[in-house]
Amino acid sequence: MSEIVPDHIHREAFVVRTGATEQSWVDLADPLRVEFEYVQRIVEILELGVLARPPGERLRCVHVGGGGLSIPRYVAARRPGTVQIVLEPDADLVEQVRDRLPLPKGSGIRIRPTDGRTGLAELSDGSADLVVVDAFDGAQVPADLATAECFARIAALLRPGGMVVMNLGDRSPFDWGRRCVAGVAASFGHIAVTAELPVWKGRRYGNLVVAAAGAPLPVDGWAQALARAAFGYRLFEGTRLRSWIGGAAPFTDADTRPSLDPVALGWLP
Repeated sequence: MSEIVPDHIHREAFVVRTGATEQSWVDLADPLRVEFEYVQRIVEILELGVLARPPGERLRCVHVGGGGLSIPRYVAARRPGTVQIVLEPDADLVEQVRDRLPLPKGSGIRIRPTDGRTGLAELSDGSADLVVVDAFDGAQVPADLATAECFARIAALLRPGGMVVMNLGDRSPFDWGRRCVAGVAASFGHIAVTAELPVWKGRRYGNLVVAAAGAPLPVDGWAQALARAAFGYRLFEGTRLRSWIGGAAPFTDADTRPSLDPVALGWLP
């Protein structure tokens, strides 16, 4: 069960916690302030991609997984007027967020209490400029959000120039992560993945942030942003990423499983 607890350092900030894992950090006074490292990585690529479009261009965004809505709030603050749909199946969490972390009037954010695959199937083809997949069941990415069929559906939703960004968790040898990213590669010609150096080197479990599109990604700008991060990051794309994926076969709806559970395995406190 999820709960919302105050951040004892920042007066207007709150943490959404599910079991042993912290899933969202929200500053009601400053939605552009993001604390989690992986969220910083996501907003970096968004700033270089869809958020860099001309100011008059209206955006449509889909978020698979809501939590405290930190990324939708960020987008709404950066691009007022953006239409955003959040697919969040945890109805109890949605009510807690609405009660304790209310959205500002006219945010353009609409929450649908449904799971990701059901919600994606209900949307029209070519209706989104951005899809963010940041959904966890406890500490695991649900199995049905890592399949080739899921990524094909996301590709169909995107308008020309659209982008998908996904957050996932894994640890070396990345058997699950490589299969997940192989599924992304089956639908998108341009992919980049970043993670902290200790994660790439197999020293610990951590977040991998994946960005993919049908057109070239702003990888040079992202690499420059990563060089300014508080901790060391490495970006894989092109030949290096293909080598990392190796012969990993994409998950399919008939052959899939959720990501590893870092809490059960003792990788997280």
